[in-house]
Amino acid sequence: MAEPEFKATGVRIGKRLRSLTRAGQVRISDGRLELLTSYGSEIDSAPVQAVRASRPWFGPDGRATADLNGNRYLLTLGDHDPAPGEPGPPAARRFIEAVRRAAGRGD
Repeated sequence: MAEPEFKATGVRIGKRLRSLTRAGQVRISDGRLELLTSYGSEIDSAPVQAVRASRPWFGPDGRATADLNGNRYLLTLGDHDPAPGEPGPPAARRFIEAVRRAAGRGD
């Protein structure tokens, strides 16, 4: 298996007002975006070309939305990138950029 293009752990993943996991994982690998629970079970996945990622209009900087298979997920990532070697999720901005890069929609 190839090295993932983007990986974040410790991500809160929610759907509408319901929290699905408080320590989930987001991974972009082999052209697919995967949302996983803290145990590694798949919540949802889709080809990166079919995913729409953006920042919500209101809310803190560490949040992003991801539309997969007709479902909108709210991802709470870090407010800023962690220091090298430090644990913690990367910033939402990096997630959105990684989705666009993997889909070929921006450099």
